[in-house]
Parts: sequence; structure tokens; C-alpha cells
Amino acid sequence: MLVEAALFLVGLAALIAGADRAVTAAADLALYYGVSPFFIGVTLISIGTSVPEMVTSIYAAYYGAGDLVVGNIVGSETAQITLAIAIVAFIAPFVAERRNVLTYGSAMILAMIIMILTLDDGVIGRSEGFLMMLAYVQFIYTLYTNEGGEEITEEVIEPTEPPARSVAVIVVGLVFVVVGGQLMVTNGVALARLVGIPEYVVGLLTGLGTTLPEIVVAGIAAHEGRGGISVGAILGSNITDPVFSLGIGALLFDITVDAAALQLSLTYMLGVSIVVLGLFYWREGIDRRTAVVCLLLYFPSFFVL
Repeated sequence: MLVEAALFLVGLAALIAGADRAVTAAADLALYYGVSPFFIGVTLISIGTSVPEMVTSIYAAYYGAGDLVVGNIVGSETAQITLAIAIVAFIAPFVAERRNVLTYGSAMILAMIIMILTLDDGVIGRSEGFLMMLAYVQFIYTLYTNEGGEEITEEVIEPTEPPARSVAVIVVGLVFVVVGGQLMVTNGVALARLVGIPEYVVGLLTGLGTTLPEIVVAGIAAHEGRGGISVGAILGSNITDPVFSLGIGALLFDITVDAAALQLSLTYMLGVSIVVLGLFYWREGIDRRTAVVCLLLYFPSFFVL
């Protein structure tokens, strides 16, 4: 038990330290290239924090566990748009321009719709996986050429590091985030079993594991007053996971799923995402009062996921 507890604490420390360095370096990188931290959060940070979903997708696709691939992504998507946003908003309320919510939120909903339509026949082939990844790359390119290069940075600070160093720090920071999250979750589950916590609670901890990097990175960004990175990281992960994370698994191995069994959870994921984005747009962010609504929207997912 002492070993598990020690590794749990090491994982927590790595998670927090890595997220702090990645967020600071991402802000410097955004300033250097004249794009908003929101754009960096939606691209570089969101891809980094989605590594657990990507790894799960590849391994599960290899072993023929298609339902696990999709279930992990659907559960992660639902948790991020409800639980993660609620937790981060309790730390520091989100503030987001309606233009950004409309642009990135629409991309998020489109990514989910692409995933749902692709799953309709119960099989995601390699050609579909390639097209899903291509759609993601095209989205990022279009976003940068039309939006990213014209956005004005949100924080009035001077960049302190050259871009190459900032990218290196971001990568190393995200490695610490992913490894720390893995250590924290696996040893947290082991501790839970050792002390006799019920199995459904253990399952809940495991299910939240792949969402933990997004929550920590977005929470630290919010605490440091870097709202653009915070919002961008969560919305960006919800764009990355349905097409890129799922597509990379399908690109390597065909994914077969029970489409009918997943229908309810897919519908709930899409519906709750539209509701939360509506709140974002209407209130130009998520304050602590609205965060309670997001939190309440998370709990029904236990019955549909």
C-alpha cells in the first residue's frame, strides 16, 4: 500500500508540474507567433492531453475491442464538456468571446457528427480512419489561415523563451502530464481496491483517467489567468478525440462496434454538448453558477454510458 500511495503522489506532482510548464510555454509560443492562446490550446495542448485517448484507441483497435475504443472516447467527451468545465469554472470562471465559441464549438459538434455517422454501419475501416484524420488536419489548417494568424493575444506579457525552446517545454510538460496521470489513476485504483472501495467507484476512477490531463491543464491555466488556453484545451480535445484519436486507431486496424448499444450514449454526448455550448454562447463563458448546471449534466451519463 505504501508503494501505491507513493506512486500516486509522484503522479500527482508530475501532473501538476508538467501542466504548469506546458501552459506557461504555450502562452509564450502564442505571443511569439502572434496567435491567441485560445488557438494554441485548441491545437497543440489539446493534442497533447488527448494522448491517453489515442493510445487507448490504438491498443483497443489492435485487440478488436471496438466498443472499448468508442466507449472511452464517448465517456471522455461527455466528461470533458460537463465535469471538466464545471471543475475548471469553480477554480476560475471561463470567459470566451461568442465568435470563438461559435467557431470552435461548431467544429466540435461537426467532429461528433462525423463520428456518429461513421459508426452507423458498425464498422470504421482504414479508409474512413484516414479520412477522419485528414478532416482534422484540414480543420486545423483552415482555422490557422482564417483565424489563428489574425487573432490578438489575450495576455499582455512579453515572451520569455524562443519558439524552439517553448515547443520543447510544452512537449516535456505534456509527457509529465500523461505519465503523471497514468501513475495517479492506476495507483489510485489499486489503493481503492486495497481499502475495499466498491468496484463501481473503481470503475468510475478508471473512466475518468483519460480526462484527467485536460482537467489539470485547463484548471492550472484558469488559475494563472490564461483563460484562452483553458477553454481551448477542453474544446480542442473534444474536436481531437472524435476524429483524430478514433481515426488513428481505425487507420491501423478496422474497428467493429455494436452501433445499437452505443446509440443512447452517443445521443447524450451530442445533446449535452449542444446544451453546454449554448450556455457558453449565451453567457459568453461559464461562471460558477452555470458550472453547477454543467456538473448536474454529467451525472445522467452514468446511466447511458
